[in-house]
Amino acid sequence: MDNVDLQVLRQVQSWQQAGHAVVLGTVTRTWGSAPRPVGALVAIRDDGLVAGSVSGGCIEDDLITRVREGAVATELPQVVRYGVSGDEAARFGLPCGGTLELVLEPVRPHSQINALLTQLDAGTRVLRELTLATGAVQLSTATGPDQLRLSVDQLMSVHGPSWRLLLIGAGQMTQYLASMALALDYQVVVCDPREEYLPDMPGVQRLRSMPDDAVQAFAPDAHTAVIALTHDPKLDDLALMEALRSPAFYIGAIGSRLNQDKRKQRLAEHFGLTEAELSRLHGPVGLKNGARTPPEIAVAILAELTAERYGFRIPEPIRLQPGTDSGPGCVV
Repeated sequence: MDNVDLQVLRQVQSWQQAGHAVVLGTVTRTWGSAPRPVGALVAIRDDGLVAGSVSGGCIEDDLITRVREGAVATELPQVVRYGVSGDEAARFGLPCGGTLELVLEPVRPHSQINALLTQLDAGTRVLRELTLATGAVQLSTATGPDQLRLSVDQLMSVHGPSWRLLLIGAGQMTQYLASMALALDYQVVVCDPREEYLPDMPGVQRLRSMPDDAVQAFAPDAHTAVIALTHDPKLDDLALMEALRSPAFYIGAIGSRLNQDKRKQRLAEHFGLTEAELSRLHGPVGLKNGARTPPEIAVAILAELTAERYGFRIPEPIRLQPGTDSGPGCVV
């Protein structure tokens, strides 16, 4: 679930508290290209105000008209489709023959929007089960993959952070990186056993354990990134030792290329990491774009994380300018 959709839920809560009726729409299926992915949310207030989006605006315009006229989802959830015919596809800005399917539900107290947001604010991944025949909702902790399923009777959707980021070290750059990562829908955890390096960071979980214990407890999976930022081998190496043996999709460490070479040598000699495991280490960490200040380096790191998430391989000439031996992470 991305921050755009989280903002939609917060707006729904605000409108409800102000006494407005609200219809919540969830994209459940698309055929052909679509402006928003399956699971995307849109909310329409009784007077036509909209939060979120599912198209370039044409579908929203139609939904606004139908909500104002009381012609959609006034009592129970319903499934609607747009763009089945070529004419409709053109009208609603979809590719010819494309289709967008939505579940529209009138938001009621039993929709449990407040309870859902409370759990999301606590960093929990939540499975929301909507019974189409009654509009009743059940919430539980999500343990499986981040999937949306629509059956004849029920809409099941997973909400909450599907990507996780474990940062080793709580220095200045960590604060920039953590705050930016939250905006990109990461659940962020910062580990630093040094009490003087543990500033307050809203929305970020903080650990005082040793880095190797923190990585083990974090149990990195294919939606997890681990980045070492302390410049202290006693801390960074412990985290990397565990992370490089995990399924984490991205593992990085701050430092120059020379420092990275020394780090790999230590990890091989002292912890027995293989060449294949060491080849997974991104260092110097981040996209090589000339970044120098902590916030610039944080942007470079998150740019590379984004590329890794989507399987995008950045051409080497873009990553490093000829004749240079440095990149983000080597100057702080």
